[in-house]
Amino acid sequence: MLKHVLRLVALIVVIGIAIFAYLAWPDKAEIPIASVQGPRPTITAPRIQTIPTVKIAKVVGWQGDAKPVAAAGLQVASFATGLDHPRWLYQLPNGDVLVAETNSPPRKGGGLTGWVMRTLLGRAGASVPSANRITLLRDGNGDGVAEQRSVFMTGLNSPTGMALLGDRLYVANTDAVVSVPYTLGQTQITAKPELVVKLNGGGNHWARTLIVAPDGKTLLVGVGSASNIAENGMAAEKYRANILQVWPKEKTFRILAGGLRNPQGMAINPRSNQLWTVVNERDMLGSDLAPDYLTQVEFGDHFGWPWYYWGGYPDTRVDPSNPQLQQYSKRPDYAMGPHVAALGLTFADKLKLGQRFADGAFVGEHGSWNRTPVSGYKVVFVPFAPGGFPVAGAKPIDVLTGFLDKDGKAQGRPVGVIADRTGALLVADDVGNRIWRVSAGA
Repeated sequence: MLKHVLRLVALIVVIGIAIFAYLAWPDKAEIPIASVQGPRPTITAPRIQTIPTVKIAKVVGWQGDAKPVAAAGLQVASFATGLDHPRWLYQLPNGDVLVAETNSPPRKGGGLTGWVMRTLLGRAGASVPSANRITLLRDGNGDGVAEQRSVFMTGLNSPTGMALLGDRLYVANTDAVVSVPYTLGQTQITAKPELVVKLNGGGNHWARTLIVAPDGKTLLVGVGSASNIAENGMAAEKYRANILQVWPKEKTFRILAGGLRNPQGMAINPRSNQLWTVVNERDMLGSDLAPDYLTQVEFGDHFGWPWYYWGGYPDTRVDPSNPQLQQYSKRPDYAMGPHVAALGLTFADKLKLGQRFADGAFVGEHGSWNRTPVSGYKVVFVPFAPGGFPVAGAKPIDVLTGFLDKDGKAQGRPVGVIADRTGALLVADDVGNRIWRVSAGA
C-alpha cells in the first residue's frame, strides 16, 4: 500500500513540475519587433501567460571610459556622473537642470507579479532605495559638462515630475503634487513644500510625471495603474491609469483622459500645441503584445485599459468585461514596440541635432523585463510629418544605443530626456548613475 502511495505522490510531483515548466517556459517573440512598431503595428493573437516571461538585463554599470553609441552625425559624452538613480530631468529658464534622484517606494503585496517586481527586478537596479532628492546641475561655462552641483530639494517621497508655473515650482511625489516658491537662479530650496493635491499611491507604477498644460494655467499629471489589468478590482484604480488636470490655485483636479495603463513622458507638440504622451502597456500576453505607444491625448479620451488595448482588442482576462467601451476605445497614434518601457519624451523643437532629427519626438526606452529577446534599452526618434503626427510607415530611429554590452548586460538604462540650453539632448541614465549629453558632431 505504501509503495502505491509513494508512486502516486511521485507521479503528482512529476506532473506538477511538468505543468510548472510549461507555464513558466519563457515566451519568445514570433515576429520582428519592427512589425509591432509604427502607426499600423501587427497585432497578433495573444499568448496569455500564467507566469510571466522574465528576462532582465543584469546591471553591470559603465566600466572605464565606456559610453553609449550615438547615431551617425551625433556624439555623446557625460554631462554629470556620480548621481543616485537619476530618472527625470527639467530645465529651468536660466538653463539650470534639475534631476530627480528617485526610485520606487518599498513595494508590498502584488501577488506573483509583485514578487517578481520586488525580487527579480533587483537584478536590473530597480531595488535601490530612493534618494528622494532633487539635485541642481549647472553648466555655467557652456562646455557641455555640469561643473556646479547642489542639493536642491530633499524630504520628498519618490519624486519624478517637476514644472515651473509662475513663481512656484511644482513637484510630483508618488502620493501628492506639492509646490515651493522659486526665484530664478536659486540653487537650494529651504521652504517646506505645500500640498497641492493628493494622489493615490501604492501598487505598481509609482512614478508621477508632471508638465504645464497648453493653457499655461493648469498642470497635467500622469498617474499609472496600481496593477497589470486591474486584477485587484477597479476600486483600487481610482484616479489611476489617468492623466489628471490640476488647478494649482484652487487645489482641485479632474480626469483629463483615462484608460492609459502607465502614462509617463508627456510633452506639448510645438506644431499643434496638443498634449502627447508615451504609455507602458500591459504584460503577460506574450513577447509580441501589447505595444507601448506614443499618442496625442485630448480631453475625454479613453484608451481602453484594462478591458482593451490598441484601440479595441479585448483582453479576455479582465472580469467583468466592458463591451460598451469597445467602440469608444481610442486607438493610439504610434506603436513603440512591445515591452520597450517607453518613459521619457521630448519634442525636437528646442534641439539642434541636424535636419534628420529636426521634426519629431525623442523617446527614452528603459528596456523590457518580460520579453524574449529583450526590447528597448535605447533612445529613439519618431519622425513627424508637417501635419503634427508621425510619418506614415516610419519606424523609430535609433539615437543612442549601446546600453547593453556584448553579453547582454546593462551598462545603463535611459529614462527622462530633455533639451539643454545649447540644443543638445540630455538623457537620464538611472542605473548608470549619470546624465548623458548628445550633441551634433562626429
